Amino acid sequence: MKKISIQDYLPFIFLAALAVIGIFLPTAPTFADASKYNAADVAWVLVATTLVFLMTPGLSFFYGGMVNKKNVISTMMQSFIATGLISVIWVVVGFSLAFGTSQGGIIGDPTSYFFFNGVGSGGPWGTIPILLFALFQLKFAVITPALVVGAVAERIRFTSYVLFMVLFSLLVYAPIAHWTWHADGILFKLGVLDFAGGTVVHISAGCAALAGALVLRRRKDHIAKKELQPANIPFVLIGTGLLWFGWFGFNAGSSLAANGLAVTAFAATNTAAAAAGLSWIFFDVIRGRKPSVLGFCIGAVVGLVAITPAAGYVGVPQSLFIGFIAAIVSNIVVHYKNKSAIDDTLDVFPCHGVGGMVGMLLTGVFASKLINPAGNDGWAYGNFDLFYKQVLGLLLVVTYSFVVSWLIFKFINFIHPLRVTEQEEELGLDVTQHNEIYHPQNLSINGQGSLAEEPVQHG
Repeated sequence: MKKISIQDYLPFIFLAALAVIGIFLPTAPTFADASKYNAADVAWVLVATTLVFLMTPGLSFFYGGMVNKKNVISTMMQSFIATGLISVIWVVVGFSLAFGTSQGGIIGDPTSYFFFNGVGSGGPWGTIPILLFALFQLKFAVITPALVVGAVAERIRFTSYVLFMVLFSLLVYAPIAHWTWHADGILFKLGVLDFAGGTVVHISAGCAALAGALVLRRRKDHIAKKELQPANIPFVLIGTGLLWFGWFGFNAGSSLAANGLAVTAFAATNTAAAAAGLSWIFFDVIRGRKPSVLGFCIGAVVGLVAITPAAGYVGVPQSLFIGFIAAIVSNIVVHYKNKSAIDDTLDVFPCHGVGGMVGMLLTGVFASKLINPAGNDGWAYGNFDLFYKQVLGLLLVVTYSFVVSWLIFKFINFIHPLRVTEQEEELGLDVTQHNEIYHPQNLSINGQGSLAEEPVQHG
């Protein structure tokens, strides 16, 4: 039996305190302005919200299949725990920080929607209830810190990563969401376009991932240059399918209406993913490698990342180019990263960070007011100013996310060890962090025993 310390009590005490506070706050929604809602829009955004939720378990399969088999469960859990953790934070204060009354365009007033006050019984947000909008945005907030897991997998303590998710959500995600999507946010007022989260989700997560990889330093296997075989490539396929499926809600749902813009974003999303998956494996072939399942899956996800900021601003033909070029750029960055001393376990920065950057820049090139009158024409249509603004927005988010995330990782490491011990890393995080074992033969788990087999290296 593990010896219990005072630190072990703190998460339970904190959650219990929040639960008790909830007893004394306003209760059920009234939807008094129901006459202002559009039934079709409500139905579509409800579906889109459900689709976006599916992306987090999809990400768990995607990441879990790529790590070594002694770290499958821990990696999946580190992603999936965000569904519970961020859901609570979002209700208490996260939505207020992102979409509450703006404080100088930097952050929302934390009391605006404290414990969803004024959300459940509030008025409409456009043609849908504000509660539905808050839930849709919650799913974006959930998956963003879950993305960072891939960079620090196989060596970070579970408790430390839980604390990182909390601090990242409050100090990085919420401010960037406010800057980008709040009407008074500094990037929104500047004219930066980000339809569904190129900066807010992918660039912020990618830069945080790079910061985490640098702070945690290299795994022993990475130093020894061992190429470990993924635990379960079919898991990666399943995860990619769930991500691709959920991404239709991510992008098309960001229209917040059942309209033509949602259809355009849906088509652009599928086209970019398809082009990027093919581009990745075809590029591998001309570099002397065999086309692989893993390559197609990673490429498709890069395409989904890159089209995210552009989905509601560009046409379908341009989305094909965005997917095609983003996969090549990310592939090249992965290649050079693998030659460096940076141990980003699952290439989160090259795929999500760089993929998001490519998408943001190409939004500034190919955005068209014919697609979305709420946006602006891009460089390709004679408006260099939009591209310039996209660059400024990108640089601000990259700098802020990397620096603040680096400080968060350093702070956590100061108060509680970030990294597992060498012995725990050798045994694997499944056993040492969760007392569970992944058995690929029957998918069962067992808290007893040890992992005796040596990692299998690529041929």
